[in-house]
Amino acid sequence: MRDMCYLPEYIGRNNLLRRIIPERCRYKIKSAIHISKLHKFLYLWGAMSNKIEFLGTGTSQGMPIIGCRCPVCRSDDFHDKRLRTSAYIEYEGLRLVIDAGPDFRQQILRSGIMELDAVLLTHMHKDHTGGLDDVRAFNYFMHRAFPVYAEPLVQESLKREYSYAFGDHRYPGVPDFTLHTIGEEPFCINGIEIIPVRAMHYKLPILGFRFGRLGYLTDANYISEESIERFRGVDIFVVSCIRRTPHISHFSLDEAIEVCRRVGARHCFLTHLSHQLEKYEDLCKTLPEGIEPAYDGLSLTF
Repeated sequence: MRDMCYLPEYIGRNNLLRRIIPERCRYKIKSAIHISKLHKFLYLWGAMSNKIEFLGTGTSQGMPIIGCRCPVCRSDDFHDKRLRTSAYIEYEGLRLVIDAGPDFRQQILRSGIMELDAVLLTHMHKDHTGGLDDVRAFNYFMHRAFPVYAEPLVQESLKREYSYAFGDHRYPGVPDFTLHTIGEEPFCINGIEIIPVRAMHYKLPILGFRFGRLGYLTDANYISEESIERFRGVDIFVVSCIRRTPHISHFSLDEAIEVCRRVGARHCFLTHLSHQLEKYEDLCKTLPEGIEPAYDGLSLTF
């Protein structure tokens, strides 16, 4: 049955639940349970917390860039090794990924993510959608089509990019997507509300997202005051920043800092960083208090 699990088996596959529930207690529970209800219960019980893990914090080319010999690309510091921008979110029992670029498979394996409820897409560019073929693994292990939440324009792009997954005669093993249309209005996944936030990526409308006390915005170069208002009150705010000098479709460092100031979060993190910025260690020294560069693998609770 879709989204159902035999509890002892599910606990055995889940690192967090193995720590929470002693082995001697698992096999006293014989019934199946809806996975989303289990995670919601554990969240309310206090056994699970909201968190964000940065799966990738680099630009469309990642870092290091192929063939580049600049100091940042040659850095031995793991903070300077950046996959394409993506984030894993645990929010009130939901398990979500924001954007699934070409590094999606590597990111999921590296982080040990075994179950996902959905992928949220900010926009249609390849560095944010190019890894969706690998949801096939979740189709197999979770025994269901995989939910993808995206705007209509993004969905049209997916149907072209992954035409083999949407055709009338699909061959065995292709990814199985369920597309859910979102826009600027709040929407729910398994009863949990998520607030989309409109921004612009040059002339392309994109979405950021608010998850309670966390705000996330990548690949933007403009955000209105109305959208800023949707982020106000978050404790943690994530925003993209590509370099120090102005860019046609991304915030520069000064622009990203100004957006952080407008939002007013206590802790702000920069993502989608390029090699045109300094090394991580040097960049940290130049940033205002409360703002720091994110890096791959960084995990925060909120």
